[in-house]
Amino acid sequence: MFKFIHAADIHLDSPLRGLEQYEGAPTTEIRGAARRALENLVDLAIEESVRFLLIAGDFYDGDWRDYNTGLFFTRQMTRLREANIPVYLIAGNHDAANRMTRHLKLPDNVHLLSSGTAETKRITELDVAIHGQSFATAAVYDNLAAAYPAPQSGMLNIGLLHTCATSTEHERYAPCSLDDLKLKGYDYWALGHVHTRQTFSETPWIGFSGNLQGRHIRETGPKGCMLVTVSDDRSLNVEFRELDVLRWERAIIETAQTRSAEELLDHLYSKIEHLQGAAAGRFLALRVEFHGATEAHQQLQSRREHWTQEVRARAIQAGRGDVWVEKVKFSTRPPQDERTEDRIDASALGEIRSLFETLRQSPHALTDWEFRLDDLSRKLPGDLKALLQDGDADWLNERIAEAESILLEELLSGKESA
Repeated sequence: MFKFIHAADIHLDSPLRGLEQYEGAPTTEIRGAARRALENLVDLAIEESVRFLLIAGDFYDGDWRDYNTGLFFTRQMTRLREANIPVYLIAGNHDAANRMTRHLKLPDNVHLLSSGTAETKRITELDVAIHGQSFATAAVYDNLAAAYPAPQSGMLNIGLLHTCATSTEHERYAPCSLDDLKLKGYDYWALGHVHTRQTFSETPWIGFSGNLQGRHIRETGPKGCMLVTVSDDRSLNVEFRELDVLRWERAIIETAQTRSAEELLDHLYSKIEHLQGAAAGRFLALRVEFHGATEAHQQLQSRREHWTQEVRARAIQAGRGDVWVEKVKFSTRPPQDERTEDRIDASALGEIRSLFETLRQSPHALTDWEFRLDDLSRKLPGDLKALLQDGDADWLNERIAEAESILLEELLSGKESA
């Protein structure tokens, strides 16, 4: 019996886009989070006496500001060398974009697989064969897995691959199908690139470990690595281990049945206590969202800044200082009874709702808007670019929801007062 670790997407010293625009942001905690998560990974490897560590790409995050990033990574790899733990890794798209790494020599326990062709590394004493290929450039659109070698007889065969797999929500780098991977006949596929932990198959095991540390609100929940125990009969036990030191979460408060903003704050307090318990003492970065119809709608919407600060104060109290509120969203609407809507042209309501639902369900439409916003952002002066810095699909969905809420509210309230 022996153990190994599958990790990916460390993105060491990744810049935190737009963080400076948030007053009171815990910049020290957030900026150092990826380094501490990597230290946790190395600690786990040593504590569990793993026989090797796999990193499925993007251990760096493009070019560094200076060599301190590379030196920190080297120090952590040296800790593993002193514990006799080899590391097998492949370069992902962010690593291939890093020109500075070409001049930094890593310890001799670190084995970077070739970018020219798929390569196999054998660990003879364990009867393990590790197959993988690094990215040669920042954008690889070929199916790299198709050219991986056949499994070696009598060995535990592991595929190490940086890929979008079948995902349509990420750059289409090194795409492949689940059948492509299964038909290779390997025992384990250690995938990287997609930051959400996913298991596609258990026999053979195929999946993404996700990234070590969430970097923004679109990377919520526990983050870490997969610890794999290989039994004498070659059966695998795969378990997720949390390594993040700061956790991003959404605190969604449904406003139905609430009559006042104070009542909503009480619900928020309970929600934060629950999330903090689940985070097991980690610092929490929260986005608070109030959703739904409520009699407190006008109270909230007329004094958004006031209630935003009340939310931040209540979060500090609930989290005892270990909670930061990144943003507060008021997606509320006034309560309407059926008689109100009956007096409104049903076709108009239906058309509005259908239009917004089509936008939400159309990734192609959202992608088109992302490109338009990106083009607009390049033409704006620096002080205005921040307004569009989050102009991705998630940001656009939020704007769609806000527009729908405003339009329906105006239609309903206008008809009511007529």
